[in-house]
Amino acid sequence: MAALQERLAAFAAARNWEQYHTPKNLAAALSVEASELVEIFQWLTPEQSARVMEEPESAHRVADEVADVLAYLLQFCEVLGIDPLSALAAKIERNERRFPVPGA
Repeated sequence: MAALQERLAAFAAARNWEQYHTPKNLAAALSVEASELVEIFQWLTPEQSARVMEEPESAHRVADEVADVLAYLLQFCEVLGIDPLSALAAKIERNERRFPVPGA
């Protein structure tokens, strides 16, 4: 994960894009890319959406949008100093306490 963040930072630095990579701009870009992922599924039935990866063209589009979402999320975390895996682990722990297994 850290290596990907470093690669993304180097990519942006080589193009002098850091000036645009503010938390606000990265959050907006993340939202846009997530919306582009949703757009692929917008008018599909549940059955069609479950088979989206079977078609090479739609599979490629989905994979590209997932990559865009992840790239912006990693850049956002890098700018704010958030370890995304630690943040996720902490959130899962809170959810496990908040939503215990019924009957446990």
